[in-house]
Amino acid sequence: MRALVQTVSRASVTVDGTIVGKIEDGLLVLVGVTHDDTPTKAAELARKTWELRVLDDRSAADLGAPLLVVSQFTLYGDARKGRRPSWSAAAPAEVAEPLIEEYVKALRARGATVETGRFRAHMLVESVNVGPCTVLLEL
Repeated sequence: MRALVQTVSRASVTVDGTIVGKIEDGLLVLVGVTHDDTPTKAAELARKTWELRVLDDRSAADLGAPLLVVSQFTLYGDARKGRRPSWSAAAPAEVAEPLIEEYVKALRARGATVETGRFRAHMLVESVNVGPCTVLLEL
């Protein structure tokens, strides 16, 4: 699994003109799943995300900062050959969706306030990055 974590002053996800997830002063987390990922990896990635010290050397856990989690299969895009990325390293939706749900569940079990995008929807993701600070976590 991969998570691209960004510090934001605000972020939201809109689907069909309706805001489905929105946070202020927290973390926007884009999460990608590959073929060999497991619920155990999802839980470990959630722990790392929650405890990542990127908010003025403090973590979301320390501050109770909210997270907006958006599934992002393109984190496994491979553009090393040619100009058209290959998505073959990304897990299919029927594998990825339950693991994204497990990731969110693990964050909430740790006390996180989590908003989400909508899986398999065309999402408009807006964010105002702080810093900016962007970190790639990978398991």
